This record gives sequence, C-alpha cells and structure tokens, in this order.
Amino acid sequence: MPARPSASRRTVLRGAAAVPAAALGLAACSAPGGSASDTPTAPVDLGAASDVSKGGAKLYRDHNVVVSREANGTLKAYSTICTHARCPINELQGTTLICSCHGSRFDAMTGKVVQAPATEPLPELPVKDENGRIVAGPSA
Repeated sequence: MPARPSASRRTVLRGAAAVPAAALGLAACSAPGGSASDTPTAPVDLGAASDVSKGGAKLYRDHNVVVSREANGTLKAYSTICTHARCPINELQGTTLICSCHGSRFDAMTGKVVQAPATEPLPELPVKDENGRIVAGPSA
C-alpha cells in the first residue's frame, strides 16, 4: 500500500489561519452590546405615556423594546431583538426599526419585517398606560 502524503507546512499554516477568521465571522452574528435575552421578563416602567405620539414610535434601547401608538391611541410594544441573528436593534427612523448587524428592517407599528434578511416579525409584548406611564413586559 502506498504511503499517504503528509500535509505540507504551508497547508497546516493556511488551516491555522482560517480558524480565527471563521471565529470572527461567527462573532459578527452574535448580539453586540448586550444579550439577546435582554427583553423585559417583568413589567418595566418605560416613562411618560406622552413620550409616544399618535402615529409615532419610541425606541427604548436600555430595555430592547419599541413602543408605538396607533392613530386611535392604542399602544403596541415589540421586542427589539432582531429575529434574524438576535442582535439588539438600536436605530429607529420614523417608524422603521433598523438592525445594524445585517440591515433587517421592521415596522415599529406592527413588528412586521419590511426588509430581509429577517423573515420573522418581532415578538409583541404586553404594554399599557398605567397612570400616565408606559409599562411593558410580561404581566403588564
């Protein structure tokens, strides 16, 4: 049986160089600046109800929540953890949420995807106006 050729030094070095590059690529898909599980697990007072105007939205980065108010005054809240790669969304332009990781866009009024790569809408969270304060999260 013929002997199997051993890997050259060059082949070994190329493989070693590829490992950190692959790890870097995976790190780019992780949630920068926070954990993807940072959405409220208990009711959170987000601030004055008057901070969200009719037809508008406000992003609460510290809680990974966006709150919008429909024209009829109804409040809606959504998690701002991107459904594509679990990155915290940190930009709101008008009523469009923009994920800086891969460019997914969501409608802050409905949570629906308006631009891929995300395909799943943002999860809705319970929200209410409690004595002039916006309270969002489980059991709100």
